[in-house]
Amino acid sequence: MVRTLTELEYPIPPELIALTHQRVTPEQFERLCGEYREMRLELTSTGELIVMPPTGSETGSQNFNLTSQLATWFREYGSGICFGANAGFTLPNGAIRSPDASWIRRERWDSLTAQQKKTFSPICPDFVIELRSASDTLTQLYLKMFEYIENGASLGWLIDPLKLQVYVYRPNEEVVILDNPETVSGDPLLPGFKLKLTEVWSAE
Repeated sequence: MVRTLTELEYPIPPELIALTHQRVTPEQFERLCGEYREMRLELTSTGELIVMPPTGSETGSQNFNLTSQLATWFREYGSGICFGANAGFTLPNGAIRSPDASWIRRERWDSLTAQQKKTFSPICPDFVIELRSASDTLTQLYLKMFEYIENGASLGWLIDPLKLQVYVYRPNEEVVILDNPETVSGDPLLPGFKLKLTEVWSAE
């Protein structure tokens, strides 16, 4: 099945439409990603293909801002490995997901083979960020965040610029909802990392 999350009126290629009622295999998914590089594709644990056309400019600017802040922290502390929105990971449940930004402990990343690092690495990031766009429903994003936590993530942030809220996810804890926070801290998992939300809200 193809599920389309469209922020813009963007045409879906006929081949993807043809897969609407089919289960997509990881091998098919890898081929599709190579052919449709202009789109972000994800695969659920049940083989459902998720098609995410290019976002609007505002969402793109906000995503660049939060990724840049994570990169600045990384350059200062040099801890672990950071990834942007184009990186895909194969979770333990078989889903292939691409968080808007993520981070993995160095020792976990180094445990992968060179070949695994070149593909959709079989690992769930320790830290993930998802940024809500105008076309995303919160229900879809809630389920995605819980999936990350259930598959091994230690910390997850769902950032909602529409409501100026941040949802903080940790294993075996209730979700914490922050209303219009100036910052959100990654401590103790990411020591010293504070995301400045005022910059994300106003990114343009």
